[in-house]
Amino acid sequence: MEKVAIVTGGSRGIGKSIVESLARKNIKVIANYNKSEEKAKKLKEELEKEDIVIDIFKADVSKREQVKEMVDYTIKKYGKIDILINNAGISQEKMFQDITDADWDNIIGVNLYSVFCTTQEVIKYMLSKKNGCIINISSMYGINGGSCAVVYSATKAGIDGMTKSLAKELGPSNIRVNSIAPGFMNTDMNTYLTDEEWDEIKQSTPLEKVGEGIDIAKCIEWLVEDNFTTGQVISINGGLVIT
Repeated sequence: MEKVAIVTGGSRGIGKSIVESLARKNIKVIANYNKSEEKAKKLKEELEKEDIVIDIFKADVSKREQVKEMVDYTIKKYGKIDILINNAGISQEKMFQDITDADWDNIIGVNLYSVFCTTQEVIKYMLSKKNGCIINISSMYGINGGSCAVVYSATKAGIDGMTKSLAKELGPSNIRVNSIAPGFMNTDMNTYLTDEEWDEIKQSTPLEKVGEGIDIAKCIEWLVEDNFTTGQVISINGGLVIT
């Protein structure tokens, strides 16, 4: 029986690469989006040219009711959820003293609460099947922090902590929980960087290059098939952060 996956933030960047990769592995994918409707529709159309069908679903994953609607839709259509990829996220570059309560609430909501909320709504179905794979997309900033990225770094460190705790709690139910911590990636989130800044990053990275979405997608392909890896934070950053 084909596996079923929900990918949050699946219309662009890393999420888009994940959706494409899983869909090409004959996994039924629900690609979540919130504001990027045109990109989600374009992704669906592009895959249909390959005779691959995905579902796209609009939901603000920082809002529980919208998450419930997405999960209910998936269960009604497919009867199960085998894989959850918590990828949705936003970033902000701002001096700590300038961060507002609204900034904090927004980033915590989209980056961290969404992982709590979506995972909580999904695992009830995984628990009933005694099987599941949850992969959270964090960041190297969750490991070593980022200057002028305090809230973002805090959310990503929180995701890694949640990953490790849930892996212990859900392991006896054969549900694996892992985190992937990307380094600098060639995605929409980093378009604010100048050519000079990209050059500096590459020079500081042992492999002298930045990552692409497919680099994360390949790791996810392995984690989906693997059955003995859980509670890990896997760093994919070209050697920029080695712990």
